Amino acid sequence: MEIQKIVSELEREKERIGRAIAALVGSASSILTTRKRRVARKTAAPAERKRRGGITPAGRRRLSEAMKKRWAERKRKKS
Repeated sequence: MEIQKIVSELEREKERIGRAIAALVGSASSILTTRKRRVARKTAAPAERKRRGGITPAGRRRLSEAMKKRWAERKRKKS
């Protein structure tokens, strides 16, 4: 009788482990698919880089000229 109880508990544990493995394999395949998409996205060369912030050389030149003009006017007003 004791052996029968142990065997039934082991079979329940086997089923539980089987379900856990199936769940893990299912989630692992979705993780791998997502990872493959990320790798594919990273390896694809971007067509054109977008500038984020910063200032172009022409913009820097315009800013420099505007600031020089501003400081010259302030200097004139003080004198």
